[in-house]
Amino acid sequence: MHKPSPPTRTPRAARSGRGRLLDHPRRGRKGLRRLLPSWRQLLGGFLLSVGSLCGLFAYGYAQVSIPDENAAARQEANVYYWADGSQMTAVGAVNRQIVPLSQIPVPMRNAVVAAENASFYSDPGVSFTGELRAVVNMAKGQDVQGGSTITQQYVKNTYLSQDQTYTRKIKEFFIALKLSRTKSKDLILQGYLNSSWFGRQAYGIQAAAYAYYGIPAKDLDPGQAALLAATLKGAEQYDPSLSAANHARAVARWSWILDREVASGLMPQAERNKYRTFPEPRKQSVATSMSGQTGYLVNVANVYLTKRTGLADKDLARGGYRIHTTFEKDKVRRLEQAVKDVTGQGLDPKHRAADRYAEVGAATVRPRDGAVLALYGGSDATQHFTDNADTSGVPAGSVFKPFALAALVDGVRGPHPLRWPVTTPPPGIADMQSALVTSAHAPFVQLGKSIGWVWIRNAAVKAGLLKSSMAPLEQTFPIGTSTPSAIRTADAYATFANSGKQNDPYSVTAVLRHGKPVAGLQHPDARTAFTPGVAATVDKVLQDVASRNGSQKIVPGSASVATGADDPAKSAWFVGYTHDQSTAITLFRNKPGTAPLLSLKDTGGTGSLHGNVLPPRIWARFMGYAGDFALNRR
Repeated sequence: MHKPSPPTRTPRAARSGRGRLLDHPRRGRKGLRRLLPSWRQLLGGFLLSVGSLCGLFAYGYAQVSIPDENAAARQEANVYYWADGSQMTAVGAVNRQIVPLSQIPVPMRNAVVAAENASFYSDPGVSFTGELRAVVNMAKGQDVQGGSTITQQYVKNTYLSQDQTYTRKIKEFFIALKLSRTKSKDLILQGYLNSSWFGRQAYGIQAAAYAYYGIPAKDLDPGQAALLAATLKGAEQYDPSLSAANHARAVARWSWILDREVASGLMPQAERNKYRTFPEPRKQSVATSMSGQTGYLVNVANVYLTKRTGLADKDLARGGYRIHTTFEKDKVRRLEQAVKDVTGQGLDPKHRAADRYAEVGAATVRPRDGAVLALYGGSDATQHFTDNADTSGVPAGSVFKPFALAALVDGVRGPHPLRWPVTTPPPGIADMQSALVTSAHAPFVQLGKSIGWVWIRNAAVKAGLLKSSMAPLEQTFPIGTSTPSAIRTADAYATFANSGKQNDPYSVTAVLRHGKPVAGLQHPDARTAFTPGVAATVDKVLQDVASRNGSQKIVPGSASVATGADDPAKSAWFVGYTHDQSTAITLFRNKPGTAPLLSLKDTGGTGSLHGNVLPPRIWARFMGYAGDFALNRR
């Protein structure tokens, strides 16, 4: 008898859904329970998510490498220093001067760490909560930088573009992680402080210290450091000089940073209590780094160092050079003020046509070594581009005559006396002295015929004038048709003050790049141009010129001067020197765009005698003498 087959039963695994890759909706469950995942599904999903994130993290970490630093982050300005070591100016497309951490005071470091990233020295270089907040901010269209660590900000400044994108933010994250494993925290902080923007055209803490307080970073006190740290949040909002609202924000954040340093254990409360008065920064200068006399000083220094070191303009354009000059700040400012005072009183270009287009050039040289201590190149290097102190083209006039006298004295009393032609004996030294006092031309013309123009030219070149500035050798040569610069004229007169030893003028004492000196700036020893006896004779004559013309009222007995104008009165000069400095002043008229110099007739008024009363007044004002001159009145 046939037995019926038992009923077919669904396997347990099948009933539970275990045979499916994903049992969802879940079998064997009713209602909403069918849609709820099991604990196994939750755990599996969590593990899968974590594994995926770890895989993505590992992939991103492996794929993103630390790139080379941006060229812009390494670019520095060239910094020029006064003779006393203080900064004169910084010149370059980027105002940055990279300094080691040892030159950044601890209070500055602490202020930045407290304000920007209190966990800097212990964190892995990134902030995970900060990254999440930055992503949310980006989605809202807000500032993506919020929450970044100092390491991340350094990465952004140094290695990446400034675009606010997800891609850049991801790269920043991974580079910061890697960088914190390969670079010390101190080096990262050093890089951050040298690359950050502080406002006022200042990149880096050194430029910022000068921009806000006029001092190097190493001299910042905790109060000043706290303000500079505040500007890192946005100088357009925290530079107190920009507006009253800015000032209020700056004061509040400055105070908060100091308190934050105490809370972070970076400053004792007793130290904090010393800084309750807001350290007002100096006003932001509207002048450019090359305005006033600065541009002329920089130009003279650049010309000198490129000539002596072999550096080209393209080398200087790379930046990063520290250029120490011979220029003395007080003398430069005093000379500029002397020119402004005298020309402001003596010239009236609005009402006198003869006073228009008047220009002044001046230079001061130290006799013992040829250092250029000061110069006046014009009203403003950013507006009047020609450097009147270092430009040939202005006839020397009677100030050239002492070199003709030196040629005569050297020929008579020097180591190799000339054998004069019997038919044309030269005028005597006493005759030449009298001719200098009265500014007579004829004796000097006769001298040139007697001893030869070459001998006079050689004496001028030995004294320090450039051969390229010498005029053609002809009858008028001894009376000053040559066109030396004010710098070279001051230097040549300094030879008489230095017992006949000549030093070429120099304006740079040292140049360093990345801490290493640039070779070629060793100043050569002085050369013997004339014997001490020859130099003393010329010096005595020049002292007599000063005393006989009435200037003894204001010129010490040790000063020697020469004055005069050229024919036909296209320039007026005055040169005076003491043992310590030799200064040449020149006045001329030059209309922009025209080649020939204009006449000085009636310049400074009809009583000025071709303007040649103004240079001695400038010299006297610069030297600190009172009164007036009664010098050559040709």
